[in-house]
Amino acid sequence: MRTSLLWLVLLTGVVSSCSSSKEEVKEMNEEIIPVKVMALERSRMKVEIKTSGVFTTDDETVLSFKHGGIVKSVEVNEGDFVKQGQVLATLEMTEITAAVEQAQLAHEKALRDFNRTKILFEDSVATLEQLENAKTGFDLSKRQLDAANFNGKYATIRANGNGYVLKKFVNSGQLVGPGTPVLQINGAGKGEWMLNAGVSDAEWASISTGDSAVITTDTDPDRKLEAVVSRKSEGLDPMSGTFMIQLKLKKGEKAAIASGLFGKATIAAGRANEGWQVPMEALLDSDGNKAFVFVTDDKVTARKVTVQVAQLTNERVLISKGLENAAFLIVNGNAYLTDKSKIKIIE
Repeated sequence: MRTSLLWLVLLTGVVSSCSSSKEEVKEMNEEIIPVKVMALERSRMKVEIKTSGVFTTDDETVLSFKHGGIVKSVEVNEGDFVKQGQVLATLEMTEITAAVEQAQLAHEKALRDFNRTKILFEDSVATLEQLENAKTGFDLSKRQLDAANFNGKYATIRANGNGYVLKKFVNSGQLVGPGTPVLQINGAGKGEWMLNAGVSDAEWASISTGDSAVITTDTDPDRKLEAVVSRKSEGLDPMSGTFMIQLKLKKGEKAAIASGLFGKATIAAGRANEGWQVPMEALLDSDGNKAFVFVTDDKVTARKVTVQVAQLTNERVLISKGLENAAFLIVNGNAYLTDKSKIKIIE
């Protein structure tokens, strides 16, 4: 009898000990993790687009002679400032002058022939056809003289505006053909600088003409130049594989800028994206435009969901999809969570 009672006491202790161990394991498995949450509300975030490009003016021009010949002189060098109308380069004029004189002599002869034929026609000696042919020859010689004078005018290259010589392609004594590049100049004398930059198709769709931008350069990194989007390309640039935009500096902005200088721009695009703005630390295991976050609907259990990132800034993230059915986002303590973890909200 004593032995049976002793075994009963020992068995009761073992059962009690096992029960206590199971409860402890259960409590450990259901550890309540303190977290901070924020309520979720949809909002709109301005799109900030970062890009880069090179400075230029909208009137960079490659100058050339209309006709070929021997270059007599090139009056400027690269980097020189030029004024509108200034002579920059000339051709040897011997051949061109001869062509003008020939056209002038032919025109004078055609005029004499026409006057003579006209008198003969009035005396009924020449026919109407002969008079008309003489008139045609006279008109043709006049057009040939105009063309010769026009060609002679464009045997001299003049500056089409105030600016700087960017490139010198030929030197004196060099033989050039019609349209051969001789000089490249810009209109920097007017101070109308702009940044040519490339953007992706999605960024191009977000940008509108007139959107504001801020540009910085490596020559003066602490200075921010204000600009606006002045032009958008309507086609893909085959060289860069991007869509080109032009950012024009606002009037009054003056800086040490040269053609080809590299610049970085941040564009405040006019179109805003809609979604949920959340802190950067709320995101976990991001991959491209996808990431994971923890949410809670009852403030007791955490739920892991996949979201799509639409936009990133220095401190905030815009989520476009994935939070439609969530009430609260867990923004702190999420590193210790798994799906269906028990949580405790702390202020």
